[in-house]
Amino acid sequence: MPTKLLIVESPGKIKKLSQILGSDWLVKASIGHIRELANDGEDSLGFDLEGNSVRCRFMARGSRGAETIQNLKAAVRQVKTVVLATDPDREGETIAWHLQQALNLKNPQRVVYTEITPSAVQAAIAQPRSLDLNLVHSGLCRTVLDKLVGYKGSPLLWKLQNGAKSMGRVQSAALHILCKREREIQAFVPQDYWSVFVDYAEGFRAYYRGSAIATDAEDSPPDDATTPGERTAPESTRVTSLEEAERLVAIAQAQPHTVARLEGKTAQRQSPPPFITSTLQQTAGSQLRFSPEHTMKVAQSLYEAGLITYMRTDSTALSPEFCDQARQWLSEHDAENLPKPGSAKSKSAKSAASARKVKGAQEAHEAIRPTDVYRPSKALRGELSTEAFNLYVMIWKRAIASQCKAAQVRQTKITTQSGAVSWQAKGQVVEVPGYTRYWNNLAADTVLPTLAQAQPLTVQQAAHEAKQTQPPPRYSEPKLVQAMERQGIGRPSTYAPTIQTLKQRLYVELQKTHLQPTQLGLDVDAFLQDALPDFLEAAFTAQMEQALDQIAAGKEDWQQYLTHWNQDYFVPALSHAQQAIARHLTNTPAPRHAGKSVAFSKTLCPGCQQPMAKISSAKVKKKYFLKCVGGCADTVLFWSEYSRQWEPPRRKSADAAQQSANSSPPQTVVTEYPCPVCQKPMEEYSYEKEGQPKKLLRCSDAKARSNAKHKNAVYFQTAKGWWNPKLGELVH
Repeated sequence: MPTKLLIVESPGKIKKLSQILGSDWLVKASIGHIRELANDGEDSLGFDLEGNSVRCRFMARGSRGAETIQNLKAAVRQVKTVVLATDPDREGETIAWHLQQALNLKNPQRVVYTEITPSAVQAAIAQPRSLDLNLVHSGLCRTVLDKLVGYKGSPLLWKLQNGAKSMGRVQSAALHILCKREREIQAFVPQDYWSVFVDYAEGFRAYYRGSAIATDAEDSPPDDATTPGERTAPESTRVTSLEEAERLVAIAQAQPHTVARLEGKTAQRQSPPPFITSTLQQTAGSQLRFSPEHTMKVAQSLYEAGLITYMRTDSTALSPEFCDQARQWLSEHDAENLPKPGSAKSKSAKSAASARKVKGAQEAHEAIRPTDVYRPSKALRGELSTEAFNLYVMIWKRAIASQCKAAQVRQTKITTQSGAVSWQAKGQVVEVPGYTRYWNNLAADTVLPTLAQAQPLTVQQAAHEAKQTQPPPRYSEPKLVQAMERQGIGRPSTYAPTIQTLKQRLYVELQKTHLQPTQLGLDVDAFLQDALPDFLEAAFTAQMEQALDQIAAGKEDWQQYLTHWNQDYFVPALSHAQQAIARHLTNTPAPRHAGKSVAFSKTLCPGCQQPMAKISSAKVKKKYFLKCVGGCADTVLFWSEYSRQWEPPRRKSADAAQQSANSSPPQTVVTEYPCPVCQKPMEEYSYEKEGQPKKLLRCSDAKARSNAKHKNAVYFQTAKGWWNPKLGELVH
């Protein structure tokens, strides 16, 4: 008959732990959270903020939570000792506290382990501790904070009546990253350029690098300026006109070529660190095509099977025991890759131990690694699914690589010269593979021939290749995780759920492998930029995460932080947001145009940044054009088959311009408005556009208007007065 009860989070751990602990133990699972904030009180928040205190009320998390609590209470009555073994992070500590409260446990023992192996579990059981209330308070603060923001902020979105369901402290900042990139893509105007190169009979290709005189001062960045494994395709210094490209080709064909400079150096490449949550999600996304959510699901199964350490961590530290085991494995199977005694790698065990002493609570445990490097893969292949096996092998290779020698790379550069023009070729060869035997992130490219200084060269061909600049790419799910991590948005446990929420809310769609904001997502982001702009800024969200870290470290009182933040910042911010609703609804494009329903494009008006309406027209090839029906009623865009972009109407042809010049000149009237550039009086200019009379204000000095500084110094007549896309309304 069991006398001890071990409560874990996931039921997937029960079988493995029962085998380890034996018949004296009863193992039960809470199945995650068992309680949540109640839905009573003001705005159904379930808590009260009074003075410097926070009073929370909790209820069972649905019928499953209530049933789990009753089952666990029955189990508690059967034993003498209760041990809480929820996950070893802030959320796990909070769940343990909820278990203590819901089960009326007086002095429960808390144990923490980061791998489900007999040695780790038995060691944890032998050293129980009490609940860490600093971690609990940080977890409670996050719960209250997220519900406060969500329940107070989301109703603002509902008033827009566009299908928006929610906003959130982390969710909205992540959405803004995607929407900001989408607007950059929409505003992008591609530019043509040419890459010019020479192929030599000696067996290599060199690209145009500029004039021979300027090359030394304007040399390209060092090769190690780019991330290993992410070397871009070689091309020349950009040439922006076909005429210039042809001129350079003619010089290359007419002038003799010689070797002007030879460079070679050997560089050491250190291995990447073992996986943390974010890098695991990124790499599994790029190599295995897993979503962040799926990566964590598969990693959870490996953890529960006792094959890897805990998969929610932002620490790259490794235990001394693992480092010793990895070195032993290398000495037996790959001795050449074993770092020499006294090297930086050989001291990694000591570094890992010290890292845990100085890092914050979030990094209190190890990186993600295999629990046993000697476990044969042949046996695992039969035990695991293909996905789980592939992820395990990836984790194993990364962890072993982190303990190997550095790789040695030979980088070469040949600079040639023809007349006053300089050309350049680069090469990189991995001479000593080192850690890349297990984790190859180095791109070995061109092997350059051995040449001599001032050696004449034979040109096989000189040519140019037309290219076009590309807009910034949309984020994939792994790249969004990387951006969130770098900007301090969220924590390891929140990356995957946040992306999943954005998809469930229909704020983003997965287009092939990239996340694309929907029009609803763009609308929500545009509104929040006006209503609650701070929540879109990464620095603001990161600062809140840092405050939670301070609470977890016992350096800040969670109730004081929360009540002060609400009173000093959030209440005034919500008041401002209420005013923004009226502004936003007023500026929202009318849902009907000329008595007909109008479909809106994802393209935003270049003036007021509102979605443009699709106006049907049999006169254009695309069968419709775009028109702003908001604050810039005169703005239209037509589709260009040449640029594959929406563009404003082109200027009149030369014949039309000449015909216009022969007609009577447009009327102008000098006004009292000063030019925003030179302060001279502006003139009211009348003209006709698409058969309609129009007016604008421009500088009255015709010579000054030809200056580039005056390019945007024009105000257009609107129903509300004179307006400039950059300067706004003109105030007399």
